[in-house]
Amino acid sequence: MNILTVTPNPSLDRTYEVSGLRRGAVLRATGEYVDPGGKGVNVSRVVSAAGHRTVAVLPLGGTTGALVAELLGAEGIDVATVPVVGHTRSNIAVVEADGTLTKINAPGPELSGAEAESLLAAVREHAGPADWIACCGSPPRGLDPQWYADLVARARATGAKVALDTSGPALIAALGARPHIVKPNAHELAQAVGRPLITVGDAVQAAEELRELGAGMVLATLGADGQLLVTSLGTYFAHAPVDAVRSDVGAGDASLAGFLTAGGAGPRALAAAVAHGAAAVQLPGSVMPAPADLAAAPVTVTEAVPVDRPLSEPAS
Repeated sequence: MNILTVTPNPSLDRTYEVSGLRRGAVLRATGEYVDPGGKGVNVSRVVSAAGHRTVAVLPLGGTTGALVAELLGAEGIDVATVPVVGHTRSNIAVVEADGTLTKINAPGPELSGAEAESLLAAVREHAGPADWIACCGSPPRGLDPQWYADLVARARATGAKVALDTSGPALIAALGARPHIVKPNAHELAQAVGRPLITVGDAVQAAEELRELGAGMVLATLGADGQLLVTSLGTYFAHAPVDAVRSDVGAGDASLAGFLTAGGAGPRALAAAVAHGAAAVQLPGSVMPAPADLAAAPVTVTEAVPVDRPLSEPAS
């Protein structure tokens, strides 16, 4: 398996574990983690840990960007760097002892038209033998949502299959370019269809609407409620028990990586997605799961989708 990832707004992620978050107080961290971040970056990290080939296409700038490239290189990941004038952003996550997560995401650099075009050119240049091109994350400042449609179209033109994980106007714009799979979470799915999702059945209907707009398949991550795979051949639901959530940063990215490395279609790939997501939430910070982390929870996959089940956190 060979997977190229594209992350137009990567980051350096700093995670601090604290006993409790108290506004205005001086807090002492019980744990500290520094990881390369961004949705596509996380996908590459999981793919590499599983022993597959991956190249991460990234616009990087400043000392932060250099550190992101260095950390990825230490994990054995090839980085195709597109130099940009602005500095790569740093994000901060604070995780409390009960698993409550507070995040501060910086906006990141504003890309010029030339830098945005260079990023698209790098995808074409490095696609090579890629089986999948995963286009992931929010667009940085300076890019119109239509840029994501151009990205998907150019990725498809290489002959690779295309996975898309973005949200808002960028997601809607890119659906017309017909990505092979999209991976929204419950809130992104609700945002895409413009209405709240109260039950699992609501999520299924919303996923079908994304398919009507151009998505080949929809892998919807519903947090603690499980995951849905909606395809032309059927709809599947999967769930795995989790003893305790330590950090859910990157869990959806790990799920997408698991799905793609397991073939990118059908119940077997869905089971792998759920196993990776369940493993990710039990790891600290932005640590991504390796194969040794996946055996903790059995995964149940069924075609009997519990459409009447209320979502534990209704999405809007």
